[in-house]
Amino acid sequence: MNRLLAAFWELAGEAVPEVDVVNGEGVLASSLAVGELALGAVAAASSAAAGLASARGSRRPACRVDGAKVRASFQSDRHFRLDGRPAEAFAPLSGFWRTGDGWVRTHANYPHHRARLLAALALPETAGPEALSARLRRSSASEAEGRVLGAGGLCVAVRSVAAWRQHPQAAAIDRLPLVAWQCLGEAPRRRLGAMPSAPLLPAAGLRVLDLTRVIAGPVATRTLALLGAEVLRVDSPRLEEIAWQHLDTGMGKRSTLLDLGEASGRERFEGLLADADVVALGYRPGSLDRLGLAPDDLVRRRPGLVVATLSAWGLEGPFGGQRGFDSIVQAATGIAMVESNDGVTPGKLPAQALDHATGYLLAAAVLRAVALQVRDGASYLVQAHLARTAHWVLAHPCERTDVPRAVNGVLLERRGDAGLLRYPAPAVELDGGPKDWRTVAERWGADAPEWRAERSG
Repeated sequence: MNRLLAAFWELAGEAVPEVDVVNGEGVLASSLAVGELALGAVAAASSAAAGLASARGSRRPACRVDGAKVRASFQSDRHFRLDGRPAEAFAPLSGFWRTGDGWVRTHANYPHHRARLLAALALPETAGPEALSARLRRSSASEAEGRVLGAGGLCVAVRSVAAWRQHPQAAAIDRLPLVAWQCLGEAPRRRLGAMPSAPLLPAAGLRVLDLTRVIAGPVATRTLALLGAEVLRVDSPRLEEIAWQHLDTGMGKRSTLLDLGEASGRERFEGLLADADVVALGYRPGSLDRLGLAPDDLVRRRPGLVVATLSAWGLEGPFGGQRGFDSIVQAATGIAMVESNDGVTPGKLPAQALDHATGYLLAAAVLRAVALQVRDGASYLVQAHLARTAHWVLAHPCERTDVPRAVNGVLLERRGDAGLLRYPAPAVELDGGPKDWRTVAERWGADAPEWRAERSG
């Protein structure tokens, strides 16, 4: 029994469904149960999709999870190619740095995060890795963390697991469930049209507004798109996106730009919201509330929504509401030191597994919420957090094993507007379900802010 899959369905209050797992040994080599995490998160999404198909009147399809596909999916950045070119995963100022008393981890892939990092450390905008390294060596890890986080940047002290357990944020994370469902009010039962069966698309007929970035949120909405949902990603034209990262997680979606700070952008968004079924929010907690995008506000305007929220740290504790990425959470919670080769220099997981797993768990939670709506109605808030996923991993050490998996059979190539894309095949598999996304390699921000004329399903 996969322990993560069991934990998901225990929280859901339902029996653990049967999922056929193949190639399940040594999926991701780690001293922690990262392979089990990856398999379990994908199995949760697959089984929740099967549950929604059943709720819609179909025979419940069998679920299959292939460890080779899971590994390739979780390491998609390594396999990514656009017209033969690989991804540039981390910027020069993102990484581990020595301080006067230890290590810190920074994240500066986005221009605004880079600017805040440098400003917090009193470095010029032109500063490079050498200047950053010299500055951090003159600082303590806690001082650097406090300065940069206080300025809205991303820098955390690298802690041991024992040191993390003493941090008040650890207790706040322990109080969070792995995933959560909360009823936000009454609404009529959800009615969906006939479900396509060739291929089987359990999420067909759902319209999803995707206000997420980076990896975890986009993985969740990419999964919903695979399963038949119409997903429209909405970004601000004021925030740059990393082109390869969008392509890596943008399969099956359309992408539009709206400035919600302007009246015309808000009006277009409200028009989209009026016909949406799911809204996925992946920005820093509370950052969109001033725009009327808090879950309660959204449900008040659109009863019957499923609002899916994602955060790094949750809302409580000293890090509550702070920005965070997979690498930042690994460093702060002790995972980086567990993965150290020498006990001194921080290491990392064999994939950005917190991001990917949390994304699949969030997709699974959305699918189950929709199944509940088909049966009983209501509006729902579903939640997941990177640090809570990290706590699950830390609670499950394992014997490090690595079974090399050939990836040639699980990598696909297709041409889209942006070029020829190489990418892993979908890890979520249902009997009779889709083998690939409807579209790939679509450019960021290239679509009009509108739904398709007709709903599928």
